[in-house]
Amino acid sequence: MKNTRDHGGGLDAAVDQFGGTKDTWVDLSTGINPVPYPIGDISTQAWAALPDQAAQQRLADAARNFWNVPEDAAIIAAPGASSLIACMPQLTDHIGAYIPKPTYNEHAAAFRAHSKLLGGDDRDAQIHVYVHPNNPDGRLWPATQMGGRALTVIDESFCDVAPEASHIELSADHGTVVLKSFGKFWGLAGLRLGFAIARHSTLHPEITLRKGLQKERVPDVSLTDMLGPWAVSGPALEIGARALEDTDWAQMTRIRLSKDAARLDRIMTAKGATSIGGTTLFRLYEVDNASAWQTRLAKGKVWSRIFPYSKSWLRLGLPAPDQWDQLEAAL
Repeated sequence: MKNTRDHGGGLDAAVDQFGGTKDTWVDLSTGINPVPYPIGDISTQAWAALPDQAAQQRLADAARNFWNVPEDAAIIAAPGASSLIACMPQLTDHIGAYIPKPTYNEHAAAFRAHSKLLGGDDRDAQIHVYVHPNNPDGRLWPATQMGGRALTVIDESFCDVAPEASHIELSADHGTVVLKSFGKFWGLAGLRLGFAIARHSTLHPEITLRKGLQKERVPDVSLTDMLGPWAVSGPALEIGARALEDTDWAQMTRIRLSKDAARLDRIMTAKGATSIGGTTLFRLYEVDNASAWQTRLAKGKVWSRIFPYSKSWLRLGLPAPDQWDQLEAAL
């Protein structure tokens, strides 16, 4: 069944409506780094053999060092953060999740699929989910609002642009899971690599199953088992470890993204938009008519992001170095 939830991307539909070919478009509808990490050569072993323990351990060690993961927290790699988001409802038997809106909609979809969402606005719920920085407005959530519940999920998919804002230290607390996405900051979304970071007891909880009037405790409901063996491909293990070990690239990338985000703000505000949030991977603007702005940009073969819950919000990712002229021409 086709996924009808609201997301960025969808360039095929834009091409169908406004013409051209995909290679003539500038896709700014996502928050993916337009200058991806240079992956270099991938070993034949990574492609030809099942991923071995040494490769998995190298990736886990690189992740622990890059994110300063507490010793008490475990790291589970997965084929993309989305696969981890889908598993989060199974880490608790509580029902009812507080997910402050607006935010990335896959979290609500995951809990709804397990009949655990309810209203989604109950602050007293034993499940809380925070996207930090939030997508699409870039809001940062205070650490004092986290934890102390059966399950707190902190999605830090966009936090690598601002490591000082990370709540990674909370992953040592029971019931708190920090999610990391490799695709955004490193610009390799197609690699499908994500991480869940939490205490072992959080990732392997005991769950109460209800069978009629009876309750049965089931030990060790494991996130690892949910993902299955060899969840991360050999090439993803190799590229992920290499990139996480390359801290110089990360630092230079943060500087470049900051400069480019400021440049985008200058261009957009000069055209009448108001900057109201975002991160250095995507910017959120208030405009008079978001749909009209999207259409104007699309006629210049630039794809943007608008939202079904706002008539005035327009979100843009960053252009690649050779795409700025096309953006300005479309405006």
